[in-house]
Amino acid sequence: MFKYHLKKIKERFAPDVVIINGENASHGFGLSVKNAKELINAGVQLFTGGNHSWDKKDILPLLDELPVLRPLNYPKAAPGKGIAYMDVGGETLVVINLMGHYTMPMVDNPFTMIVDEVQRLHEEGYRNIFIDFHAEATSEKRALLAILKGKVSAICGSHTHVGTDDLVIDGDTFYVTDVGLTGCRDNVIGMDTKQPMDRFLTSISGKFDVPNQCKKILQGVIFEIEEGKCIDAFKIKAYDENEIKVTQKAYRE
Repeated sequence: MFKYHLKKIKERFAPDVVIINGENASHGFGLSVKNAKELINAGVQLFTGGNHSWDKKDILPLLDELPVLRPLNYPKAAPGKGIAYMDVGGETLVVINLMGHYTMPMVDNPFTMIVDEVQRLHEEGYRNIFIDFHAEATSEKRALLAILKGKVSAICGSHTHVGTDDLVIDGDTFYVTDVGLTGCRDNVIGMDTKQPMDRFLTSISGKFDVPNQCKKILQGVIFEIEEGKCIDAFKIKAYDENEIKVTQKAYRE
């Protein structure tokens, strides 16, 4: 479904860059080399990640070779990189992958780290800056907007799998709390319902799995940047292989 709709997205909206959070792209957990290459061939130019970036071990040695990011605030000893510099029509787009604290693995403070990182980028002349903030708590994501509005071009939240409708351009920075998942929709955050139900009913955890058959959804956002400022943004959504709909325009504060 993703490949089908990505082709339609390119035909209709002609995006300059396609970036996806791919940490669950390989059957719900991690990103394998095989799936990364399949998605690159389909038109993905950069992957961001999160707490599941490490689930597929075959990709770890290639994190410096493939266009794959992991959160910037993982310890420096962790493989891979958390920032990418992309040439887009002769301008540089800086993409940063960042991870929150609540319920997440032990990482460096994302807020103090990103303030220093954005200041460094500004001093070096970079203005087109996009952040994928992979975090559980909506308060962490909103706080990041408050800290960085007017200083970065866009902040998109990921991780909770549930898309939000709070698209806003505030201080020329585009923000959405969570882009939402692309995958199975008739279940619990993309996973087969049996294990989540058993866990809530018995308090005993087990292995989550993606169902073999399900109803599907694609969710995403498209935003336009000029000279570091977001000038337009909107949300797109598609059910199964039905037509892609623009479901919401960003409100400008």
